[in-house]
Amino acid sequence: MTSSHDPQLLKGVLSLLLLHLLAERESYGYEVVRRLQEAGFADVLEGSVYPALARLEREERIATRLVPSPSGPARKYYRLTPAGWHALRAGSTAWARHTSSVDAVLARPLPTAPEEGS
Repeated sequence: MTSSHDPQLLKGVLSLLLLHLLAERESYGYEVVRRLQEAGFADVLEGSVYPALARLEREERIATRLVPSPSGPARKYYRLTPAGWHALRAGSTAWARHTSSVDAVLARPLPTAPEEGS
């Protein structure tokens, strides 16, 4: 099932998602976009993924290599660097802590809503 995601929330976690997908396996850009969409992020487009990949490359968290393609230009494959593995571990820990704190607040019972017009 796919659904729309808050763009601001997604922007904050996109790098972590990309690092995790690339930790699973080396991939080229469009394949990463497809894998995100298959994971339920149907609204993620190439226009947000490619700049995030370029940023991760500038930060030396991912490395690239060109692989010839039988059906067109060479594909740029992305893979994690040691710094990328470190960022993934640290980011996953921080994300788990963050979501746990958010869940704890959202799980608290709500008071009865006031009547409209009161």
